[in-house]
Amino acid sequence: MNTKPKAIISLFDHTGLAVKPWVESGYKGFIFDLQHTTSHDWTWQSNWVRVGSTADTWHDAISDVFANYNVVMVFGFPPCTDLAVSGAKHFAAKALANPNYRDDAMRLVYLTHDVAQAHGVPFMIENPISVISSEWRKPDYMFNPCDYGGYLPMDDESLYPSVIPSRDAYTKKTCLWTGNGFVMPEPKPVEPERFTDRNGLNYAGPHWKLGGKSLRTKNIRSATPRGFAAAVFAANA
Repeated sequence: MNTKPKAIISLFDHTGLAVKPWVESGYKGFIFDLQHTTSHDWTWQSNWVRVGSTADTWHDAISDVFANYNVVMVFGFPPCTDLAVSGAKHFAAKALANPNYRDDAMRLVYLTHDVAQAHGVPFMIENPISVISSEWRKPDYMFNPCDYGGYLPMDDESLYPSVIPSRDAYTKKTCLWTGNGFVMPEPKPVEPERFTDRNGLNYAGPHWKLGGKSLRTKNIRSATPRGFAAAVFAANA
């Protein structure tokens, strides 16, 4: 019997929303992200630990977590900037600037898989529709945030009310690569809201509000839907 305290590792996770339900239930959440300011000088906030710096420096910290905790799940949200097919028109220019740009991006994808495989831990890797399907393998699952909005209460308040509707009532096709016993949760869908831009075009998601290049916009765009996070916890805890 493993008597170590239980923990979750989440890579490329700026918001920590994916591990929030676990942390609130007593698990230790280790969230690694390029934007965090710490570099293995772990910052403790209740059950949260944030690790920054770059992915090639995380090996020792990840090893320390496995040595001291019973890690029950590994999440990965690798940057999609060089992978998402929505940016395909820029691929040629990126290849000219850096012929290895695709390999560099895929190394971050494989990191989550390799960590989980090395320790026999369930894992989930998330990305939008991307070249991961052709560079590695097709996703195991696809979903929209609204598919899991029913896991949030009726009086739910969005963290980004001017952009993201309450109860994750929007569409954004999301792909998952999973393994080692990860359980895909049962959907509890809500009806997605529709948005109309200044030109009168209708959208079933907040895409037209999230098309900017600012870091804040990118962070909102990549934030884990809270309903889906709750569903994953319910199915896998």
